[in-house]
Amino acid sequence: MKKINQPKSMHRVYGISASLAAVLILTACASNPPPTSQIAVSKAAVNTASAAGANEFAPLALRSAMDKMEAAEQAMVAENFVLARELSEEAEVDAQLSLVTARAVKAQKAVTQLQLDNTVLRQEIDRKTQ
Repeated sequence: MKKINQPKSMHRVYGISASLAAVLILTACASNPPPTSQIAVSKAAVNTASAAGANEFAPLALRSAMDKMEAAEQAMVAENFVLARELSEEAEVDAQLSLVTARAVKAQKAVTQLQLDNTVLRQEIDRKTQ
């Protein structure tokens, strides 16, 4: 059997190809780091919404945010960082929605109470002027 000698340039091509493949693999791993800062921002958004009364005034949106936050944390444990980032971002948006909704409901209740107070004052003024 005759051994075919490959030119040195072919060995160089194989070496370069292997090096390039290693660099691409390392780059792919580095491009999806753990979304620890996003997780922290999302947790803070959920806590802020909860403290603002979202449990009472926007329970569905807050529950959705909390569920997605829990799923994001599970994805972090499983090292599925892409999913963890997506779920964490969705949790942040849901938390912001629940916060805005809670504030809007509170504001509407305050407006309603002020209108009621104004009506009572007008009636009192009318009664005293007669």
